[in-house]
Amino acid sequence: MIACLRLFTALCLAALLAACASSPSSSLGELPRTPDASIEQLLEQATKSKDPEKAALLRLSAADLAYRQGNAGQSAQILQQVPVEQLKPGQQVFASTLAAELAMTRNQPKAALTALSHPSLQRLSELPVEQQVRTGTVHARALEADGQTLAAARERIFIAPMLEGEAASKNHEAIWTLIASLPTDQLQPTTDDDLGGWIRLALAVKTAGTLEQQQAAIDTWREQNPKHPAAIQLPLPLTKLKELASQPLSKIALLLPQDGPLGTVGKALREGFMAAHYQAQQAGQKPPAIEFYDSSRLTSLDEFYRKAQADGVQLVVGPLEKPLVKQLSARPQLPITTLALNYSEGEQGPAQLFQFGLAAEDEAREVSRRARADGLHRAAIMVPKGEWGDRVLRAFSQDWQANGGSIVATERVDQPVQLAQQIADMFQLRQSEGRAKSLQSTVGSQVAAQPSRRQDIEFIFLAATPQQAQQIKPTLNFQYAGDVPVYATSHVFSASGDQNQYNDMNGIRFCETPWLLDANDPLRKQVTAQWPQAGGSLGRLYAMGVDAYRLAPRLGQLKALPDSRIQGQSGSLGMTQNQRVERQLPWAEFTNGQVQRLPDTSR
Repeated sequence: MIACLRLFTALCLAALLAACASSPSSSLGELPRTPDASIEQLLEQATKSKDPEKAALLRLSAADLAYRQGNAGQSAQILQQVPVEQLKPGQQVFASTLAAELAMTRNQPKAALTALSHPSLQRLSELPVEQQVRTGTVHARALEADGQTLAAARERIFIAPMLEGEAASKNHEAIWTLIASLPTDQLQPTTDDDLGGWIRLALAVKTAGTLEQQQAAIDTWREQNPKHPAAIQLPLPLTKLKELASQPLSKIALLLPQDGPLGTVGKALREGFMAAHYQAQQAGQKPPAIEFYDSSRLTSLDEFYRKAQADGVQLVVGPLEKPLVKQLSARPQLPITTLALNYSEGEQGPAQLFQFGLAAEDEAREVSRRARADGLHRAAIMVPKGEWGDRVLRAFSQDWQANGGSIVATERVDQPVQLAQQIADMFQLRQSEGRAKSLQSTVGSQVAAQPSRRQDIEFIFLAATPQQAQQIKPTLNFQYAGDVPVYATSHVFSASGDQNQYNDMNGIRFCETPWLLDANDPLRKQVTAQWPQAGGSLGRLYAMGVDAYRLAPRLGQLKALPDSRIQGQSGSLGMTQNQRVERQLPWAEFTNGQVQRLPDTSR
């Protein structure tokens, strides 16, 4: 009897609250409805209205209508005329949500998050579901744009039960995209709720190696979490992984030049590729068959693809030649999925084209990342004159400045005789010497003054050959700048073992392929025993060949799982949205004529 009475009381209370929430006289205030009138009519009604609350509501409706019609500027202008602090809490939530949406149209996530920190948002759960969804959606978007990935996922998980149909599906996929983009070390499942389940799923998929292992991990997770939203509806990328696992790769075409100016490069790539193939065989795997094609004798790409299709090829690795890659990237589609071993200049190519190479731009961005991780903010740049130097300079500058760094000086290195003058100019030493001479002439006697360099350069980004670096570092020492850290691309490292050369570059830090920094790697030892040149600077191409083989069956995997990585011999490999493989590299330093590996920093 008491239980029935409690239930009846609760139902009455719920009905009363519902009536209050929908009533204009509610303490939350009436929310704007989709109006029949135009923006101009609403504003005119607001001007004529003698009721301040009604006028504010009409302007709020007009601002919302302008936003929905795609006129963010007009919407913001109208919203500024609304006295938000005089509104009731529900209306304040509506206004704050609209302000956040407008901030996101200007790509200002921090401003959106500030708008959503209004005290009225504490009563969001009392508002209609439509408003909760709208506020939650913009909150999730702002958190994601601000780099707060986990918080964005949490917000989307919260609104998920309120959604239906296409909106529910889109939100479901967005949750997976957010969770899957988190690095493995941030996937810490601490709860057993939906968020914990999502994190465990991402962890299971990312820590499994092959497609088959990933598939088994997904199946196991689904058995353990049958009622989780992702078990009921597997996210699309994971469904694609399932399809990939059911289509094993049985034949690869290796399209490389055997003659001509790129013959040596093609040979190194081919030998690295086949070394990885034989290693897979020795490990008891069933690797795909490899069919060789000579790109230096290629007359027509269409003819090549026809022949490859007739030969039963499922994946093409190559070509290496930039003009051929450019041709492929300009096509609307390709008949066979292709991993080109170079990069085209354009952005997105056809869906079947992936691109991989030893891009100097990757290394420039790696220097930017490492310098940031080391707490540096102000850079000077030294790159060679010419198109290559311009590309490296552009890649570094864009990444460095986009992440809050500043560039205080830039020098383009050319003739060795100009080096001393260029470094002196960069550090403004001549001005310092001039001041010393001026002081000397004023006092009329000899002044003991050591030129002082500018102090705002925290480090130098250097892209140069070993020969240039050999001159640059001693010149820095001579020009009173020996204490300025130098961060370089791998181009400073000849891998020659020449101690005298390394001594001239003491203190220079540089990024390099794992292949050249780990002489004890079993595959490298095997390869260098057969091809000694693989231990020198050509080793980078052998490493790339090895990685091309390892990437081949996992292209779909990298595409389906944003931010997942393969630890390769040419670097840690990930894929961009436009299907380019990007490398992150380990670091070393020249110390007393030796190459010393540096500890990794968190990414």
